[in-house]
Amino acid sequence: MDQTLLEQQKADTVLESILIARNDLIKDFLDERHLRAHFTSRFSIQELSNRKVEFIKKALKKKLNEPIDEKYYEPLIADLRDNGTLEILEGEDQLIHKDLEMIFRNYTF
Repeated sequence: MDQTLLEQQKADTVLESILIARNDLIKDFLDERHLRAHFTSRFSIQELSNRKVEFIKKALKKKLNEPIDEKYYEPLIADLRDNGTLEILEGEDQLIHKDLEMIFRNYTF
């Protein structure tokens, strides 16, 4: 098999691994209880209105259907390639959390 093709397959697999991890986290936050608990612990917001919850869930669902931003995730992509692994360990998922935090911060007012 051509070396370039092998490298492309590995790159695609790394991106897929990140996509799966990101989408799993998004699905966790689509559970309203988890979402509300996160806002309470992270932003000290005790009461999140139903309207805000719906807007956040809508933004998360939109994100769920988006591809991985390769430029944003480049440090994680490089780490996975360098380590020769597809498993995203705890602590390595910080970029994924930051990606979703950008959505959450829009609703902290």
